[in-house]
Amino acid sequence: MQMKKWIGAGAAALALALAPAAMAQDLPKGATVAATQKSDKEVRIAFLSFQNNPFWVPVTEGAGAANDYLKNFNGKVDFIDLGDDLTAEAVVAGVEAALVQNYDGIVVVPIFDGTARIINEAVDEGVPVVTIIAEGSQPSKRLAFIGQDAKAAGAQIGEFIAGKMQGKGKLGVITGYFGATQHQARMDGTLEYLKANAPGIQIVGPFENRDKAEAAYSIVQDMATANPDLGMIYVTAGGPFGAAKAVKDLGLTGKVGVVGFDHTPENTAYVPSGEMVGLLDQAPFQQAFDGSVMLFNHIVAGYQPESDVIKVDGNLMTKESGS
Repeated sequence: MQMKKWIGAGAAALALALAPAAMAQDLPKGATVAATQKSDKEVRIAFLSFQNNPFWVPVTEGAGAANDYLKNFNGKVDFIDLGDDLTAEAVVAGVEAALVQNYDGIVVVPIFDGTARIINEAVDEGVPVVTIIAEGSQPSKRLAFIGQDAKAAGAQIGEFIAGKMQGKGKLGVITGYFGATQHQARMDGTLEYLKANAPGIQIVGPFENRDKAEAAYSIVQDMATANPDLGMIYVTAGGPFGAAKAVKDLGLTGKVGVVGFDHTPENTAYVPSGEMVGLLDQAPFQQAFDGSVMLFNHIVAGYQPESDVIKVDGNLMTKESGS
């Protein structure tokens, strides 16, 4: 596996230093990468992403905002829906279709092992690729990956859980997809932290919900029935609000808390009422926008990022923090 040097995407040094001040001022809220120059001819970027839960809404919005922004620079970002079932095969098919349609560049959420081959083929054909959100463990020739350090984020969640549970009790674990590198790393980061620092916490699971809130809802119902002394639930990927709704419907608010990822309206709605006790963001709008504009800058001006892995930090929302 390739060595990865993490740098912060939020820093202006990533791209704003390259761009005139006027360009930087036109950036939408949450974006950090500005276009460096206008292209002499239209640059077409294929943006390949999934649509299986509310997490993807800000991803879609980020791609749309990048398209609106890059119109002023003769750029075009086409959002292409890979469907609602996350698979390596869907990614491969999407990239293959983008190549057939002669796009100048590709932004993609590869997620799984088995996707590096098609990314390498694209680059070898002269079509640069930027990956965002999550990628497989195998190295590829992509220009850069923009995303969260999944294992470190898992450890951050683990520290939070250990404190909330006071180092003891039962923790139910629900992951998105078994085999998804990011989901596994988030889970590993949490469980390894708890094993080392809170060995009194007993793990129930893990279970797979395939990023579906309704599946998380059913899993929590079964989990709570089998474990009446359940103390907390950790959802590593999509659908935390399904787990929170189950807690509410079971009358366990205040007794069982849910912790997970993403500040979507569906998730944050359960923070004030106490079912959702912690949510770690991963700035999906920023990843989508910045990845698209960075790729445009590479195609038009030869921009090369300082690192092939660009870290995006999120913040942990709790009832006490309010944000």
